[in-house]
Formats: sequence, C-alpha cells, structure tokens
Amino acid sequence: MSTTLTPLTTTDAETLVAAARRAARAAGVAVSVTVLDAGGHLLAFLRDDSAVLISGETSTRKAYTALQLSAPTADLVDLVKPDGPFHTLTTALDRPLLFIAGGVPIHRDGKLVGAIGLGGGAPEQDHSFATAALTELAR
Repeated sequence: MSTTLTPLTTTDAETLVAAARRAARAAGVAVSVTVLDAGGHLLAFLRDDSAVLISGETSTRKAYTALQLSAPTADLVDLVKPDGPFHTLTTALDRPLLFIAGGVPIHRDGKLVGAIGLGGGAPEQDHSFATAALTELAR
C-alpha cells in the first residue's frame, strides 16, 4: 500500500505568510516572508511596506538554507563558525546559503515539503515568527 504525500500548496503558503505576519505585527516588527516548495520554487513572498529592503533577500536565503539542509537555520549557526564542521558550506553552492535564525523546513508525514524564511526582525524573532506560522498551518 502506498501513501500519497500532499505537497505544500499555494493555500498553505498563504496561511503561512498570514500567520507569520500576524506574529510579527504582534511584536511590532516589519518582516519579509518567503515560502518555498520542496523543489525550492517560490510559492509565496511578501515584504511589509516598512520592512528593511535586505529582509526580502535574507528571508529567501533562510528558507532555501532550511530546505537544502532540512533543518532550522537556528540549529545550524554554530556548525558554520570557523571551527565548525561545516565552515566551508556557506560558499560551497552556487546559490548562497544563510546561516542566521529565521528559516524552518516544513515536513508532512515525516517528509520535507518546503520551507519558510523570515527576515526583518532579530534572528530569534524571525525564528519565532516562522515557528508560529508552522503551528498555524498544523491546525
């Protein structure tokens, strides 16, 4: 018997963006939110009007990093420090990775289906906004 994995949909992505923005607004932070599918393709992107411009790029790179490594970027920061086991990983790929908290992979039934990235707040804030969005999606 095979089971069919439900991919991340645009409706899911819209739910994630809305939930992340609600969490950020409650904290008084303007953000950018990026949602990628399992193939790394953009499903949704939104930058608040007053979010710093670079947050668009950082949210996308955080999502991409979380997707490629199937781990929250918050868990990877120490691994890429000069004495860390993955210190060369930041420049190993054609597309740059970003090892700052705020990117979180999205799993369904134990399978990677996408990732969300937040930029604009402090790294710990971005991570909390991303995890709040995942909690909302799971409901």
